[in-house]
Amino acid sequence: MPSRDRGRPVIPRINKYIYPHPILFTSAQEPHSQFTAQNQDESDWLGKSSPDQTNLDSQHSNDLNQYGLGSMGLAMATNLQRHLATKGALNLVYSNRTMARGDTLKRLGAVPEPSFPNLVAQCGIIFTMTTQISNDTVLSNLITTAVESGHSLKDKIFVDCSTVHPQTVGLTVSKLKEKQASFLAAPVFGGNPIAVDGKLVFAIGGPRSAAEVVKPLIQDVMGRKIIDCGEDATKSSLLKIAGNIVTVNLMEAVGEAQVFAERTGLGTGPMEELIGEAFGAVAGGYSKRLTSGAYAPSLDSRPGFGVSLAIKDANHALAIANEQNVRLPGLQVARENMMAAREYAGECLDSSSMYGVLRQQAGLEFWNEKSRKGGR
Repeated sequence: MPSRDRGRPVIPRINKYIYPHPILFTSAQEPHSQFTAQNQDESDWLGKSSPDQTNLDSQHSNDLNQYGLGSMGLAMATNLQRHLATKGALNLVYSNRTMARGDTLKRLGAVPEPSFPNLVAQCGIIFTMTTQISNDTVLSNLITTAVESGHSLKDKIFVDCSTVHPQTVGLTVSKLKEKQASFLAAPVFGGNPIAVDGKLVFAIGGPRSAAEVVKPLIQDVMGRKIIDCGEDATKSSLLKIAGNIVTVNLMEAVGEAQVFAERTGLGTGPMEELIGEAFGAVAGGYSKRLTSGAYAPSLDSRPGFGVSLAIKDANHALAIANEQNVRLPGLQVARENMMAAREYAGECLDSSSMYGVLRQQAGLEFWNEKSRKGGR
């Protein structure tokens, strides 16, 4: 029988081949009464049972559950379901506004469940991943739904992989602690291609006992690296926001360099080769977003990471910096350029779309030849 350790909630151990508790993966785009997800990376919940290394008592539920299947959530859930299948464990349970989004998961053995409260009832571990402007609201609403569902949350572990404000994390920790549940903030670094490859970087903050249960479900399954931020869940949220400062500044710098290369006659090809070779694959990938036209994709496709999401993340960083009397001039410029891009070209833009504004400032068209308007 599991026992309590110094007043901490009981955390199930993981059996080597059996995952006695379900994993839930959820994704939801807008605050919604049913919290089912649309065909976008809006929010992902993953509720699961324990991983495959140590042992796991059957104190969590019998299945692994996922709620929500945006492009990030679907990739993460797919890797998790495949991992569970190799261990002969219980299958992932998933839900989404558009349930057909989970058909590939179903073919892998995962189980559909349209009701989020039912998923929570089945799960011992619940992962969420919200990628939308209202991440904080969506997370708060999902947790409220779980708390008010009438189901016991005792000893359950909630893991949020999205970018939310540290204040939201703190409130979530308190709300779940009242129900004897644990919360881990585990935001991820990397886009969809990296998620598909299972190479995301996770920053985890929260109770160590809960983190040790969850890590085997992440390491070499959904991610290549886990950065341990300690027992204060808000610290991993801060790390994610700080990382976004680097990301947005890097996109701005790459955009400036490519506009400089085009206007001086150097050409974007040699510039892109230099960026990739000298500054690494991440910077090279940002350059490819520009030269391929992905910064302004066609209206019938989805941007890699929407400009409004990037503006939201920049706003989080600037607000926190202001509270601490820290100046972020580069981020401020990049945010202004992203906002100008959205004003000019609408919502269907990638976070790298400040490039279009930089082009305009240099006397070029917003659109390059491979963007959705082909240089017109």
